[in-house]
Amino acid sequence: MSASQTSQRTHRCGALRKEHVGARVRLGGWVHRRRDLGGIVFLDLRDRDGIVQVALGPAWAPPDVLARAGSLGAETVVVVEGEVVLRPANMKNAELATGDVEVHATRLEVVGAATTPAIPVARAKNEELPAEELRLKQRHLDLRRPELQAYLMLRHRLLQRARRTLSELEFLEIETPILTKPTPEGARDYLVPSRVHAGEFYALPQSPQIYKQLLMVAGFDRYFQIARCFRDEDLRNDRQPEFSQIDLEASFVGSDDVLAYVEAVLVALWDEAGHAVTRPFPRLRWRDAMERFGTDKPDLRYDLVIADWTAAVAPLAVPFFQTAGQNGARVRGIPVRGGSALSRKDVDQLAEAAKQLGGSGLAWVKRQGDQLSGSVAKHFTAETLGRLGVGDGDVALMTIGPDRVTSPVLDRLRQEVIRRVAPAPATAHAFCWVMDFPLFEPDAETGKPVFAHHPFTAPHPDDVAKLESDPFACRALHYDAVYNGNELGSGSIRITDASVQRTVFRHLGLTDQEIGERFGFLLQGLAAGAPPHGGFAIGFDRVVMLAAGAGSLRDVIAFPKTTAARALFEGAPAAARAEDLATLHLKVVP
Repeated sequence: MSASQTSQRTHRCGALRKEHVGARVRLGGWVHRRRDLGGIVFLDLRDRDGIVQVALGPAWAPPDVLARAGSLGAETVVVVEGEVVLRPANMKNAELATGDVEVHATRLEVVGAATTPAIPVARAKNEELPAEELRLKQRHLDLRRPELQAYLMLRHRLLQRARRTLSELEFLEIETPILTKPTPEGARDYLVPSRVHAGEFYALPQSPQIYKQLLMVAGFDRYFQIARCFRDEDLRNDRQPEFSQIDLEASFVGSDDVLAYVEAVLVALWDEAGHAVTRPFPRLRWRDAMERFGTDKPDLRYDLVIADWTAAVAPLAVPFFQTAGQNGARVRGIPVRGGSALSRKDVDQLAEAAKQLGGSGLAWVKRQGDQLSGSVAKHFTAETLGRLGVGDGDVALMTIGPDRVTSPVLDRLRQEVIRRVAPAPATAHAFCWVMDFPLFEPDAETGKPVFAHHPFTAPHPDDVAKLESDPFACRALHYDAVYNGNELGSGSIRITDASVQRTVFRHLGLTDQEIGERFGFLLQGLAAGAPPHGGFAIGFDRVVMLAAGAGSLRDVIAFPKTTAARALFEGAPAAARAEDLATLHLKVVP
């Protein structure tokens, strides 16, 4: 007896093949399509395994069964029974895994009547999907689409592969609390009022960070969890207020150990999705990534590198570059191979994008043989461009300003050039590590130090002495995993010295009383004897989206929220009844 067999069916629809010819089967599924042709009714019957054609004709189906089949509406749930037969050669369907066979049904029972679906599940080729808001409101129908079912089945397989890989690496799966204590981790907490402790609140965890460190203090050595996390922040297409991450922590490790564990998991996940990737992944220092690509999540599939051209253009006396060298301003640019394919309209749009990001504009020169054109072409020669790596048929795109301005501008230009010129990628799967991040960064308004990631990241051992005197010069033992320009997750070696942890908290503006109230339980744990430890969190939803080639994060989550943090299907969030608020000691103030 196969695992899919039940008291009401012998096979799943999508499982039938040539070897089943002659077998009598019972199937249950949804009517994907119905076609009436010359007295024979054809049903495309669908379940999670796929679609099979069911034929009902007067030669084998009783009249009442044939009549019932002819009245079926889309998405009606039926159970059919019949014989598997080989399709005629000219009637085979190469687009279906079951396309060599069909079922000649002699019995048909409607077990789930269906109203006319609000959105179509079956679509013609190249037919546009309904608007996403409508699909989210009708999520139970949208989830019947074979594409979404395939994504969620892949998600299941990836979850199991991650568990298996980490278990083989001797990690223990341990659950940590969902109702926890508010802690600062870069976003607002979702608060949960306590009914039994008036005026007190739990927080939903932004991550299991402190608990997994305490598990290391407790001696569990290696921990992992498929953790649900919650962050009350403004949303984007690649963010959800609740999400899943593959969370891990290990003791007596350095950065190399943690990176090796994470690489093993990522290689296994991509293998499960049918993609062969190799390890170890290349490593980039944060400063080098920002210098060469303008971002800490570079897409390394393309050989487009930002260069510092300040010294090279200085003798040319280009008016646009006259502030070079002042207040940290540099001339940086990208030599775009084959860039002559960019039209003037393309370049104008790139220049506008540069200004929208706060840049001073875009200078450009297009080279075709010895003929130069562009906004600053009169100041250049073919020989000068050659020294910048700009050859025949190429374009030089340049801007000026301090790095904090030009890096995001050039990152955006690089992405737009890739999209418009479409150079051939050197590889389909470009993983890398970005390391040696700054420990602190200046607050945009006050200029005071704020933690670049989270306040439990250990400073680089060579920079610990600078914590008090020059915090902005401190590097962090932090690392990000990046894939094709997407951050997959972050991790670090943790602070295990309670006094160093207190110093970091003070830099964040916390008083000793606040430190004790908010983090006393962590400091108590560290003071009890903490092994050196570090860990990582892989954004699992994003991994599924990228490994599956899905178009949106919402496509790989069964019941996602919108960018307004609303669950349209069930209508959440919703107003609470006055008596429920009173029980929780709460009152809504307009």
